[in-house]
Amino acid sequence: MNPKKLLIDADCGVDDAQAIMMALAAPNVEVLGITCVHGNTTVENVCRNTLRVLKACHRLEVPVFKGATKPLLGKCIDAGHFHGMDGLGDVPDPDAPGLDLIQKEGAVYAMIRLVNENPGQISLVAIAPLTNLALAVRLDPSFPSKLKGVFIMGGNTDSRGNTTVCAEFNFAADPEAAYIVLNEYYCPTTMACWEFTCHSKLSWTFCANWLAQDTDKARFMERIFRYSMGVSVSERLQKEFVAGTGLVSCDSYAMAAAIDDTIVLESDLYPVSVELTGTHTRGMMVLDTTDMLKKSHKVRVMKKMDLDRFMEMMMDALT
Repeated sequence: MNPKKLLIDADCGVDDAQAIMMALAAPNVEVLGITCVHGNTTVENVCRNTLRVLKACHRLEVPVFKGATKPLLGKCIDAGHFHGMDGLGDVPDPDAPGLDLIQKEGAVYAMIRLVNENPGQISLVAIAPLTNLALAVRLDPSFPSKLKGVFIMGGNTDSRGNTTVCAEFNFAADPEAAYIVLNEYYCPTTMACWEFTCHSKLSWTFCANWLAQDTDKARFMERIFRYSMGVSVSERLQKEFVAGTGLVSCDSYAMAAAIDDTIVLESDLYPVSVELTGTHTRGMMVLDTTDMLKKSHKVRVMKKMDLDRFMEMMMDALT
C-alpha cells in the first residue's frame, strides 16, 4: 500500500510532541514535513522543540519549516502555565539540535508547494492556532481543494473554554484564522474539539505505564511531561478540564484520526463557524445544529473514539 502522506502544523508543546511521535511511529505513514507556528510558546521555541522531538525519534531527516510568529490580529497568547515557558516542560537540553536545521523555505510556502506536488494525497493535521492555514488559503485560494482532508484539534462544542470563558486555546490564539479556515476550507474536515478530548481522557494509571516503558523515547517524554502532569492536578486545571483530570493528550486525538480513520466510532456533521466579536465569546466555535447559517459545507465533529486502539497507538509512539 502507498503510505498515507501527512503534513503536520504544530506549535510544539508537550501534546504536540506526543502527537508527532505517534505519527512517526505509525506504520504506513509518511510525514512530509512539520510546519511551525506561534501558540504554546514562541515560534522560535516551537522550531527548537520540534527538532528535539525529531532527534528523540531519530528522525531529523523530516523537514521543519518556520511559520507565522503572531496571529492575524490581536496579541499573542501562550500556554506556558501548562507546557512550561519553553513549551517542553522547561527541561534543559544542552545537546538540542540547532536552528540551522530549520529549512530556509517559509512554512506557508512549503505547505502550498508540498500540496501542489501531491494533489489529493496529503492529510493536513492542524494541532495549533490556524494562522499558517489561513495564510495559505489567502496566498492560494485553491489550496484546500488539493488536500485529501484536514484534521483539526481545536474549537469547542459546548462553549466550555480553557483559555477564555468560552474559547479553546488554539481558536482563542487566532480567532480570525480559525474563522477563515472553517469558512474557506471545503475539503473533508475532521475536528477533535476540547470537550471531546476531555471526555476521552486516559487514566493516570495508563499514563504511568506508558511512561515506564524502557525506551529512550519514553524517558524523553517523562522528562518533558513532568511539569504538565503536575499542573494537571492543580486546582485551576481541575476546574478547566471537563469531568476531572487525567491524561488528555489533546493533539493526539486528531493525529490518531488522521492515521487511522476507523478509530472514530461516532461523529456528527455540522456547519461550523467562529465568533469574532463577543466580549466573552470571541474565539468560541459556533456549532450550527439548526441550519441557521445556511452553509453547504459541514465538518465532522468527533464524539467517540476507540480508546483501546488509541491507547495502543499512544504506547507504540514511545516504543
